[in-house]
Amino acid sequence: MKDWKAILRLMGLLMMAEGIIMALCGGSVWAVFGEGGGKEMMLCGGGLIAVGGTLGWGMRKFRTIEEKRMSYVLVVGIWLVMGLAGSLPFLATGATPSVTNAIFEAMSGITSTGATIFSDIEVLPKGILLWRSALQWTGGFGIMLLVLAIVPRLGINKYSLYTAEASRADNTSKTLSSTGKTVRQTLSVYVGLTIGFVVVLMLTGMNWWPALNLTMCNISSGGFSIYNDSIAGLTPVQQYVLAGEMLLSGINFTLLYLIVTFQWDRIRNKLDQFSFYIGLAAISIIWVGTMLHFENGYAWNDALRYGTVQSLSVLTTTGSVVADTTGWWIPISFWFLMLMMCGGMAGSTTGGLKAMRILILWRNVKGVLLNRLHPRAYNPVRLNGHPINEDIIRNVMVLLVITLLVLICGTAGLMLCGTDATEALGAITGCLTGYGPGLGKSGGFGSYAEFGIASKWICTFTMLLGRLECLTVIVIFMPAFWKKR
Repeated sequence: MKDWKAILRLMGLLMMAEGIIMALCGGSVWAVFGEGGGKEMMLCGGGLIAVGGTLGWGMRKFRTIEEKRMSYVLVVGIWLVMGLAGSLPFLATGATPSVTNAIFEAMSGITSTGATIFSDIEVLPKGILLWRSALQWTGGFGIMLLVLAIVPRLGINKYSLYTAEASRADNTSKTLSSTGKTVRQTLSVYVGLTIGFVVVLMLTGMNWWPALNLTMCNISSGGFSIYNDSIAGLTPVQQYVLAGEMLLSGINFTLLYLIVTFQWDRIRNKLDQFSFYIGLAAISIIWVGTMLHFENGYAWNDALRYGTVQSLSVLTTTGSVVADTTGWWIPISFWFLMLMMCGGMAGSTTGGLKAMRILILWRNVKGVLLNRLHPRAYNPVRLNGHPINEDIIRNVMVLLVITLLVLICGTAGLMLCGTDATEALGAITGCLTGYGPGLGKSGGFGSYAEFGIASKWICTFTMLLGRLECLTVIVIFMPAFWKKR
């Protein structure tokens, strides 16, 4: 019971934090633009602060969480509460009268998925546009990682909390003693990149308002936009700037910190995942650009620009759209489905399985095949020149199997709701990986507006599963999890 009260205390504190962010977004818009749903958002924020403050104060004596398994309950509970609370501005401002739509949009934002139920984004109040961007920026880094960066003492093993959110099946860099320090360092890189890209976009001639919103949505690998055509209406230079932003968002933030602080000795001979990620991006850019030229008839400069921006958007599961991809050569669409399943590097803001896990799977398959040819040979799976523990390989395989099962079950669920097979596969893949747009009416510049209520709830739950990489959510549904020890 004490653990539950400690969990409620932390949830209350985070509700207060979300309320403050909500009120700041509303107040800023009201002060600058004089409209845009600012007053309603400030009222919602004030309500959250009051409820969260009451909860936190009432449970103030309970600061310690004793059981490690409760970290899973804490993480899932916080993501659910933040998603539900994040839906309030959508209802209060009249952006949507539907509770289902509001929760769908909020969950898409906080999980940095980028799927939207709004078919006309440009008519939304400015407060809602900023709130969508703020949700993605917060969720992109990870709610619990922000907590670890800000709160020095939680009364729970920091690494267990860190792994509960990230489901680090690639557990190759356990640094229990320095988890809090590492998170604070990566947060500094995250904030620095956000400020830097806002400035760069403004230097290209973009107004501060779209520069701020687009930067927050793309550095978080979220993909929301303030325009109906996503980023298609931007200049080529601005699109390339956002492509660079996507590329950086897909790199391990600890690695970025070591690079910007010139700690070369700590990253030397540790770049297998980085090389794989960059190589995969290069292959996709070249292949997609070439196919767009020959199959869709684009001029070389446009084909390479579209291939670059869209490949990086898909690989990093950002979800920004540079053109109406529904009219592209069909094999490109299915290549994108596989690419978004991969995702960027572990430790980045991206979704998907992560490049490290795909690399481990590939090398494991290669080792098995070599053992078929040479049964007595020793062919361990290596990463950065060192053999990988068998437990890590097994965990990666388990995550792959569970992800595929979720993909199959989710697709079947949408089909039972009346969605055709191709569109169901695209929507579930988009929601599970965090990319957002799917195939058909949910792809390209489309939205999930036409999906039924049941379909939207399936997609909403899939977003949560994808953001917490399935294992964290599924484990709490196991009977063994609730047995007293």
